[in-house]
Amino acid sequence: MVFIEDMRRSFPLIEYEIKEYMTRWEVHQDVELIRMLIARLMDWHKAWQPPKDLGGTVYKGFDFTFRTCLFSILPPSFASGFKALVSWALSPEDFPPSDSLTARTPIATVWQHCETLGFLGRYESVISSVGYERIERHVLETCEGNWSNPMLPELRVWMTNKVLPWLLAIYVRGAANTTEAQGLLAGVGSRFDYHLMKTLFELRTKEIFDIIIDYPDSTGALQDLREGLARTDQGAALVKTLRKANAKRLLHPGADTKLILTQYVSTIKCLRLVDPPGVLLFKVADPIRRYLRERPDTIRCIVASLVGDEDSGDSLLDDNEPIVPIQQPEVEDFTDANWVPEPIDAGPEFKANKPSDVLSTLVSIYDSKDFFVKELQVLLAQRLLAITDASDVARVDKERRNIEILKIRFGEAALQVCEVMLRDMADSKRIDSHVQSQRSSIVHPTIISHHFWPSLESSELALPGQFQDLQESYSHEFTVFKPDKKLKWIPNLGTVHLKIELEDRTLEVEVPPLEAAFIELFSQKDVWSLDELISAVGNVDRSSAVKALSTWANKGVIKEQGENSFVLLERAEEGASDEDGLLSEEPAPSAVPALPPVQTAQQHQAEQMRIHWKFIEGMLTNLRSLSLDRIHSMLKFAPNYDQTIEDLGVFMEAARREGLVVCRDGMWELNK
Repeated sequence: MVFIEDMRRSFPLIEYEIKEYMTRWEVHQDVELIRMLIARLMDWHKAWQPPKDLGGTVYKGFDFTFRTCLFSILPPSFASGFKALVSWALSPEDFPPSDSLTARTPIATVWQHCETLGFLGRYESVISSVGYERIERHVLETCEGNWSNPMLPELRVWMTNKVLPWLLAIYVRGAANTTEAQGLLAGVGSRFDYHLMKTLFELRTKEIFDIIIDYPDSTGALQDLREGLARTDQGAALVKTLRKANAKRLLHPGADTKLILTQYVSTIKCLRLVDPPGVLLFKVADPIRRYLRERPDTIRCIVASLVGDEDSGDSLLDDNEPIVPIQQPEVEDFTDANWVPEPIDAGPEFKANKPSDVLSTLVSIYDSKDFFVKELQVLLAQRLLAITDASDVARVDKERRNIEILKIRFGEAALQVCEVMLRDMADSKRIDSHVQSQRSSIVHPTIISHHFWPSLESSELALPGQFQDLQESYSHEFTVFKPDKKLKWIPNLGTVHLKIELEDRTLEVEVPPLEAAFIELFSQKDVWSLDELISAVGNVDRSSAVKALSTWANKGVIKEQGENSFVLLERAEEGASDEDGLLSEEPAPSAVPALPPVQTAQQHQAEQMRIHWKFIEGMLTNLRSLSLDRIHSMLKFAPNYDQTIEDLGVFMEAARREGLVVCRDGMWELNK
């Protein structure tokens, strides 16, 4: 058509004007210039459009040709200018005031011009990017660090009041009714809502480690994550971020085991809220569980929290959580009418178990709950032996209540030994009352059953002088009362209340037995050497002896005189100092009494395996090489051997690392 060809030949006129406006835009960055350019292009469009009498076909041909030529001459900078105009329409407060822009043409007319010129379709991605960037900025400004309440409802209200009118002005201007408007806006509105959800989910994913720390005050953020996970399917990113944060901030030697356990419990609670099926928790928890399994004090921290140990700080368990038995992993029952398949994003090792309590999850870190039962026995023994006043019924009752609660969790059979220990405390009080009625004594021992209590750390300490006489007198009365039993004293445990009378002062102190033994020796003579003191009390280790002597030096009862020589101070010396002596190397003893030295379950197991090493060494010497199964079978004939084959395997690996044995093709031999 001649008309269209003439228009093409005349398009350099429009190109010239576009260059003028865009040159000024690149210099001044004034949005008004883009609006003026669009208005001028619309003037050209109106001036060249054919009369309506020629019909719709001619107009469509003109419109297509005009747009094609226009798009071919627009410079790259026009896209940035058009984006600035769209941004101004959405957030005019972000731009400097422009009276000419707001006074000349309503923004609705500008959008109509853009639709006529084809800009809305051609630059749809630019329009969307403006909306996306505004959403991202608003989410970051209002939601970062704000975890107490769900933010999604508030964000959707903001979308309705701020973004929706902007979208309506652009995409729904020509709608004849509400139904048509909803149809026009359905696709783009859904995309913007998805982007809002995705942006909030990504922000919460970056904050997830701190959200877990702040639980339960961060429940609102977890609700946002739960809704976002269902809509955006970004679970893999959440798992990756949280595992990376755990590895960097939690699973390292500088973190206390109690802190790791607390964070792990919070992680369990948080991820159960976000993902009830447990797929995310399974993927996140695996590195934490493996790391905790390698820590030697994990079991003790869990058990200390169970019995309400004062030194354990906040409990790992919720006080409102019902007390239920430890749940063991269940085999899937496919005949169950309520059975559901595993989630599609679950890994091959995932097991869809029923939700269990926190304690069951902690216990499941290990293959057997027997480790916890043994540690419970050790901790109970320490707490009972720490009771220095036999009349302190409240503390014994507290331990009895703890054991009754733990029976529900672990079963009565598992805690029978603990029952014997509690019964020993009651029997000990009754026996002591009887002995005191026969012959009054200042000695009040705790009498325990050797076979039912954990191993106590032995010592060669022998109490001298009057202490030995008191022990022998008490043992005699006990034998009269219990002819079939005999007392074996453990002199390194317990406390001694002393009243020390010197020439110018009297002291009343409560000290451990070793300190009492040393000061008793000074009642025999005033000057002792360190070696003489150690020999007189049964060859205790030197560091313990120096620490015990420093107790009396700090109280001004003795002082170091010469090298390794100590003298009793009948009269107090003013300004006495041991800055240059042996005792100056020892710090002042703590006022907080330590728990009795009871062997932990791990220490007891290691001690037993060292005993059984002699049997293993004899087997390999006589039979040259044996498999692990054969060694385990033969060790069952050894006294007190109760280890599993897994425990034996760990011990043999440790022996191999020390160079004691070698393993070739599954056969163990002595390393010669």
